[in-house]
Amino acid sequence: MTDLPGRENDPNDNPFAMFGDREQMAAAMRQFADMLSAPASGPVNWDMAKNIARHAVAAEGDPSVMEGERRQIVDALQLADLWLNEVTTLPSGVNAPEAWSRSEWIEKTVPVWKQLCDPVAARMVETMGGTIGSAGLPEEAKAMAGPLMGMLKQMSGMMVGSQIGQALGTLAGEVVGSSDIGLPLSDNAALLPGGVAKFSQGLDTPAEEIRLYLALREAAHQRLFHHVPWLRSRLYGAVEEYARGIVIDVSALEQQLGNLDITNPESLQEALNGGALIKPQETEQQKAALVRLEALLALVEGWVSTVVDDAATGKLPAAAALSELVRRRRATGGPAERTFATLVGLELRPRRLREAASLWQALKADRGIEGRDAVWGHPDLMPTADDLDDPMGFVAGDADLDISALDDDQGGSSGGGDAAPSA
Repeated sequence: MTDLPGRENDPNDNPFAMFGDREQMAAAMRQFADMLSAPASGPVNWDMAKNIARHAVAAEGDPSVMEGERRQIVDALQLADLWLNEVTTLPSGVNAPEAWSRSEWIEKTVPVWKQLCDPVAARMVETMGGTIGSAGLPEEAKAMAGPLMGMLKQMSGMMVGSQIGQALGTLAGEVVGSSDIGLPLSDNAALLPGGVAKFSQGLDTPAEEIRLYLALREAAHQRLFHHVPWLRSRLYGAVEEYARGIVIDVSALEQQLGNLDITNPESLQEALNGGALIKPQETEQQKAALVRLEALLALVEGWVSTVVDDAATGKLPAAAALSELVRRRRATGGPAERTFATLVGLELRPRRLREAASLWQALKADRGIEGRDAVWGHPDLMPTADDLDDPMGFVAGDADLDISALDDDQGGSSGGGDAAPSA
């Protein structure tokens, strides 16, 4: 390492010896400035994340949607929506059906991903920024490096953004619509022709039948998200509660960062690509929040699969086989969903899908379509995870509960009456 002019080659005597000479330090700062030049309005540099995701799908091939494909998708969504009128009392949620490329899926869903990921990312960035800054500097230098600390915190946001971008790019390569993961990522019903084609690979079922089945699922999700006013806030609230429980294992993070050369962007990029820097330590609070989230996702998915199966019966010969294929895919999570869970820490899977579907089917058999769908009228009417263990016990409960007697606040994040077990 080059000595500073007039100094001995003693790292303990030179608080900035880790940077080499002043020219090397200045060059490193310029590199940092270039890397951080994109504007960031929160804990994550979302412009960078979006660009990384778009580059990922472009590298795999992401052709624009042709007019013929767009027409097929729109027609399928509109027909599917008509079929759903026969099997549910919830009104249509298909207002402006769309066909998206994978890049368009990224562009149109990033606002919701931002809302979902920022609470998690903020905790990560805060911890990572402090750890990176303190790991490489001797004590006497820390007080002199205030500007560098701020820059390193911004770099931490860039690291998290890079990981999120990679995860979204992978996820975009597998989704078929706007509601694959059970969250309301868009106000419009949409399918991806490229995603539908990939889903159809290896299946003997006619393409039109597969497209209609997937359109039924998309349209059913949109009915819930449009006409159950408390559902979005409960789903997002479970994610936010997960974020509040994040505790980064600082000692493990410092060990991972010990061999990083923060003046070497290539070293940083290798760490980013490895994904090891942002694996949050799992706590009991996080586990409880994930259980609540998964329970509500299961109830959403169970209702959707129930009404879709009803709507497809007698119309789509392969409906049962497609239903089982989708059920396995949702219950186990595809490669992209597992990637997202690894990188960001969120598992968006309805692990108890079969139990939830059985409960909705039992409700329909006992109370009819109107009685089944009325359960969505208030969060306090919703089944809990315990009810998934005993569907008939829930069905035998009070079906005539007066909703007007319940509280008016339907938007709580995770309180009593949520579709989840108590922590």
